Amino acid sequence: MEFNIQEELKKLPAKPGVYIMHNAEDEIIYVGKAIVLKNRVRQYFQSNKNHTAKVRKMVSCIAWFEYIVVDSEMEALVLECNLIKEHRPKYNTMLKDDKHYPYIKVTVGEDFPRIFMARERKKDNSEYFGPYTSADSVHQTIDLLRKTCRIRNCSKKITEGERICERPCLYHSMGQCSAPCMGDVKREEYLKGVDRCLSFLKGHHEAVTDSLAERMLLYSENLEFERAAEMRDLINSIKRLDQAQKADECDDNDRDIVAVVNKDDTAVASCFFIRNGKLTGREHFYLTGVENETREKILEDFIKQYYSGTPHIPREIYISKEIEDAELIEGWLSEIRGSKVTIYTPKKGEKLKLTEMAENNARTVLFNDEKRIRDQEKRTAGALLEIKNLLKLEKLYRIESYDISNTAGFENVASMVVFEGGKPKRSDYRRFKTKTIIGADDYGSMREVLRRRFEHGLREKDKEDSFVRFPDLLLIDGGRGQVNSVLEVVNSLDLDIPVCGMVKDDRHRTRGLWFNDTEVPIDTYSEGFKLVTRIQDETHRFAIEYHKSLRNKAQTRSILDDIPNVGQKRRIELMRHFNSLEELKNADVEKLLDIPSIDRRAAESIWNFLHPGENRGKE
Repeated sequence: MEFNIQEELKKLPAKPGVYIMHNAEDEIIYVGKAIVLKNRVRQYFQSNKNHTAKVRKMVSCIAWFEYIVVDSEMEALVLECNLIKEHRPKYNTMLKDDKHYPYIKVTVGEDFPRIFMARERKKDNSEYFGPYTSADSVHQTIDLLRKTCRIRNCSKKITEGERICERPCLYHSMGQCSAPCMGDVKREEYLKGVDRCLSFLKGHHEAVTDSLAERMLLYSENLEFERAAEMRDLINSIKRLDQAQKADECDDNDRDIVAVVNKDDTAVASCFFIRNGKLTGREHFYLTGVENETREKILEDFIKQYYSGTPHIPREIYISKEIEDAELIEGWLSEIRGSKVTIYTPKKGEKLKLTEMAENNARTVLFNDEKRIRDQEKRTAGALLEIKNLLKLEKLYRIESYDISNTAGFENVASMVVFEGGKPKRSDYRRFKTKTIIGADDYGSMREVLRRRFEHGLREKDKEDSFVRFPDLLLIDGGRGQVNSVLEVVNSLDLDIPVCGMVKDDRHRTRGLWFNDTEVPIDTYSEGFKLVTRIQDETHRFAIEYHKSLRNKAQTRSILDDIPNVGQKRRIELMRHFNSLEELKNADVEKLLDIPSIDRRAAESIWNFLHPGENRGKE
């Protein structure tokens, strides 16, 4: 049924809620909240002379809208934040790649909690600290806490008094785990270390330092000077961390300093974290979709997104610009924190200097990284556009690339590498072992792998599965032969997916693309070519890495193990008779018959296995 926007506008209720805009492809392109839905949504479709260019463009894409009525503006704010995080609409201001920022996770819901790095924050009864922009700093902090608090990082399910391991792991030997898996550690004692860890992550370093000092003294009294020196070094590491603080306050309140700077369609938010009067950290966050937005609006959107996901909300938040919904957001954050949260916009004094410091840092990051951001866009979105235009494709966002790896037919494996938006999507990478192909048959292996991949996607199309998302382009390492073998599978499954091969020259370097039965030349200095090369290298690396791991697991396994009609006795005689695999491959059937245990049937089986697809001719 056709959606009549003007008629639907008349039905809007005069209540608070959230509105959701859809385009013609049914994609959610914008989510917003309203005190009065009737008034707010109508504004988009009235005279657009006061609208920004971004809003005008967004409205032109709206095919239909829906709304959710709630009881209060507070509920609308919470729902808006959740929907934006879930759907990442095109026209909302978005934290760029926020899901990739690492957290430090402490599994406080377990009997013997663990500490490790996590890439996303879940509702799983654990405590999260972050997000951090540097994975290195996360690893360094976790290493320090393991050494000082001796918290485990394994995934074993441990209960008090139960011994589940024969011997402790290497981390215990290194002094980084108390080994509760051995059943000797009291839970009460273990949790003391967990409490020190949590205190440290919240900015209170004194508890950890005091504990280390006690252990250092104890080791000294027992004449264990090397271990005492380790404690001393850890204390010095923490002291250096404390001495590195760049700001001191006259009180001990926890507060965040937040400022935003924008240019064109990119903005940087800078956050300074002050705990116990000391600056304990600083993070920068990139935001997109901010073209023609005011700095106040960008700052407000950032605060709502960031604090809906961060585990620690401070008592005070200082911001560089006044925001419209400050009072509402204060109430929302106070509910989450469990105590009052206040948002200030300093006008003078030391507090103003702090917000100016955050703003200057954001400005430095934005303008210093401007070229890097432009270059990144060229390497990703720009490169995709070049390939799309070169191959005359209707759309190009997701590319899947495949490669086969084996050693003379042993352990045929394939790699599936996925690039979305010109960047690798490693969560969708997959590896395959061929099930029906024996010997070095790259074409047959590719057909089997592609058939398994797409049949799985078609079979599970109603489920949450990465295989359900089909590519806009299949990129194959090879020319006409490989492309045609893949097209057999694609056409047999009635799929409309373009297949492109990467053609190599005599020096095994990509010289062009094989597409629609034609070799398409490509500028080897273009960003499109560089992207193709990166995809090709990544696909090859992933396949080789998998093949090597299987070879290492096999260890003593030989390619001869896969030859039909060749048992252990014949394998041993073959290895004794021939000095190398190459020498064996060069032997004809008659030469193989010189080995006493090899009959003609076995000899022909060996020759056919080592020379797939070849004709021996007349004997």
